[in-house]
Amino acid sequence: MPPAADLIDLDPADLAALIQWYEAMGVDVALGEEAVDRFAAPVRAPMAAAAAGQGRARAEPPAPAGPARSPAPPPTALPAAAPSDDPVMAARAAAAAATSLDELRALLERFEGCGLSKTAKNLVFADGNPAAKLMLVGEAPGRDEDIAGRPFVGRSGQLLDKMLAAIGFDRKSAYIANVVYWRPPGNREPSDLEVSICRPFILRQIELVGPAVLVFLGNQPSKALFGREAAVGIRKFRGRWKSFETGGLTVPTLPTFHPAYLLRQPAEKRLAWQDFLEIRRRLASG
Repeated sequence: MPPAADLIDLDPADLAALIQWYEAMGVDVALGEEAVDRFAAPVRAPMAAAAAGQGRARAEPPAPAGPARSPAPPPTALPAAAPSDDPVMAARAAAAAATSLDELRALLERFEGCGLSKTAKNLVFADGNPAAKLMLVGEAPGRDEDIAGRPFVGRSGQLLDKMLAAIGFDRKSAYIANVVYWRPPGNREPSDLEVSICRPFILRQIELVGPAVLVFLGNQPSKALFGREAAVGIRKFRGRWKSFETGGLTVPTLPTFHPAYLLRQPAEKRLAWQDFLEIRRRLASG
């Protein structure tokens, strides 16, 4: 963070741009220019004052004896802090109550159990055709998705559109969602708890869409929805059909690379192309 003296020379437009950049990077606290070692700080005076008060109390004469008193009752136990899985249980209950995609979206817009909803600009629910046979599930929204409120609208979204077009699909013939519904600050990886909170909602979303084929794009949806089986990493896990079950629904599912990964590792596009050819073959076979 620049020194305060440097900020004085910035005009309002530059200050606004700096604040937007801090927000995009996930900055949520102001830090001083120099670190302070709190452990090395001297003991504060109030402790000495308290000791003096105790000395005065000892100097006072004892109070006259009175009738014997019954022993004080044991202190009432304070309620335990809410367990860490409470938000997950709340998410399960909320997701189970949804009978349509519109209801599920409305529930997510009101849901306060995930801290990401407090820092994100928009809920990123879905894009495309909910009646489509093909459903793709991505990772967490990025900055562009957070602004637009739709999944896959940045560079990775442009690549995904090209990949879909190559097998004869587009956003009118596919349905696209994410395993996490709000952008993590600074585009960081969502925590395990954040993914666990969102998981009941994406499961219900899959159930309500009822696709003929599912595609999991990247590590996050694969690990969140297949669990330990996907712990080997997406490069080893991709390219093989799996049966994904939720709510009485069984869907053939193909894990593959996330488009953002392909932008960083273009040599892997060959494998992704093989996966998308498999998707086309499966959909063509009914």
